[in-house]
Amino acid sequence: MDLTRLRVLAAVAREGSVTAAARSLHYAQPSVSHHLARLEAEVGVPLLERHGRGVRLTAAGRLLAARAEEILGRVGAARDELDALVSLSAGRVRLAAFPSALATLVPDVVARLARDHPGLGVGLVEAEPPEALDALRRGAVDVALVFEHDRSPVDVEGLRAVRVLDEELFLVRPAAGRTDRDRGSADAGEVGTGAGEVDEVPSAVPGDLATLSDADWIAGCERCRADLVGRCERAGFTPRIAFETDDYVAVQALVGSGVGVSLLPALALRAHRDARVRAQALPGAARRVLAVTYGERPSPGATAVVDGLVRASR
Repeated sequence: MDLTRLRVLAAVAREGSVTAAARSLHYAQPSVSHHLARLEAEVGVPLLERHGRGVRLTAAGRLLAARAEEILGRVGAARDELDALVSLSAGRVRLAAFPSALATLVPDVVARLARDHPGLGVGLVEAEPPEALDALRRGAVDVALVFEHDRSPVDVEGLRAVRVLDEELFLVRPAAGRTDRDRGSADAGEVGTGAGEVDEVPSAVPGDLATLSDADWIAGCERCRADLVGRCERAGFTPRIAFETDDYVAVQALVGSGVGVSLLPALALRAHRDARVRAQALPGAARRVLAVTYGERPSPGATAVVDGLVRASR
């Protein structure tokens, strides 16, 4: 089976139509139809069927499309392993990372690579963990920087994952209107406000979550929301989620305006700090940040990026 035709089939499955697949691959639509027809002839079974004014994949088409993604990922990994024989004086490495990491860890890595290996190009893609890992498996990126919670681990089966850091989680509340009890007991564990830095002090008031059982909460992505709900339920209540947004700037603005409270990871608070909020570390609460690559021997560029991420996290 021709790899180009497998790539076309995978694009049709991913994009949902021949027209959209042609657009994503920068092919003419007749060329896509030609490749699909040749692929059907090669495998000997129909891969597409008419559906209204368009087409959809048959059961055989869906099966082969899923395998095609794996095949293309393996071929990409083989190319990367061959690249391991080449120095870092040329080439390009592509990194997918979640927004707060792009604003904190990644710039240091890019700057270091530009200084140490000026011939190596670096491409950046903003993506949440599921999309980043999907892009890695498709060969669209070389490194995926992702996070996972204890109760919602990411799927890295068949991939190589390196732990970059354990990222503390913080309870974020309005800075105004604190009680005397809050002032006397909570300040030691707060995030610093200078230059976006986070204090190393991990202490916090025990039972903080339980004391906010009547508050409105602001939740993040699906995985962050699940972690928030789980932590609150273990504290004895179900949180009343009033707002949902992945934007850590918006979360802090909402908290600062007094409409709710939230949980945010340390990198989000390093990337942006709203002066109207205070952030307090939750003892023992963290999420893992992982740098994920494809293949047993990542390319030199991917290895340099992973090493740089680990160094930047320190």
